[in-house]
Formats: sequence, C-alpha cells, structure tokens
Amino acid sequence: MKTMTKETKFDQEMIRQLANVLDETNLTEIEVEHKDLRVRVARQLSAGAVAAAPVAVAAPAPVAAPAPVAAAPVEIAVSADAASHPGAVTSPMVGTAYLAAEPGAAPFIEVGKSIKKGDTILIVEAMKTMNQIPAPKAGTVSAILVEDGQPVEFGEPLIIIE
Repeated sequence: MKTMTKETKFDQEMIRQLANVLDETNLTEIEVEHKDLRVRVARQLSAGAVAAAPVAVAAPAPVAAPAPVAAAPVEIAVSADAASHPGAVTSPMVGTAYLAAEPGAAPFIEVGKSIKKGDTILIVEAMKTMNQIPAPKAGTVSAILVEDGQPVEFGEPLIIIE
C-alpha cells in the first residue's frame, strides 16, 4: 500500500493546477521544472483528455542549436514579418513540424486549397507527442512557411490563411 506523503500531495495538486491552466489558455501542453522534479501536462487533441507525466530528472544535458533551415518555397511573396499577417497561423509550441500524417502520405494542406475551421493543417511533434494543429478559421491556404520535418519555435508563423 502506497502512503501519500506531503510531497506527493503537492505534486498531484500542481498537476491539477497545470491542467486547469491548459483549459483556461487553450494550450496543448505545459512543462514546469523545479529542483529535481519536472512535470509535463499535455492534452491529446483527438481525445480531448489531459495526461500528466511527472519525471524526476538530473541536470539536463546541453542541447546544440538546430542548423538553420530554408523556408519552403511558396507561390506568393512572404515578408519577413509573416507573424504579423492577419491570416498567419503560428506554432503553439516548440517542436518539429510535419505536413503529413506519415512519411509518403498526402499533405494535410496545399497552397491554394480551401480549408475549414478545425481542419488539421499540420502536426507539431513535441517530446515524442504528435500534436495536431487545427485551422483557427476557414479560408484558402496562401502560403506554407515551413518544410516537412523542420524545427519550429513557439509563435513562429507556420501558414497563412486568406
């Protein structure tokens, strides 16, 4: 029989609070690290469930910065400040962008194609979790600003919907 310690109770309460933050902010995941405790709470978009993964961690190893990747060619001219475009869809997290469900599959979107609000526009993999990114509005895809397999940052413009 497992005894609930004060620390365990704290961890469970922190996980509940982080889950509430996800609900309130429409984020798909959040991670907090304090001393030797790292807690990551992520929402599965397809099921709408919230999963928690507490992990005790030693000091993290330094990570080399990814090499710069050229933007995918698009059929319209894209300015350097694409994030300020009113139709820009930005990445909700740091991860790797995938334009199709699996290698060799048809891409979710193409330039010039119409999409509906809620359609999956791409996947961002973060910490081995595939996060489907839905279209925030209906319209026509006028630019795809990332390549398949490209690392993306939080807030980085992914596509433009007109």
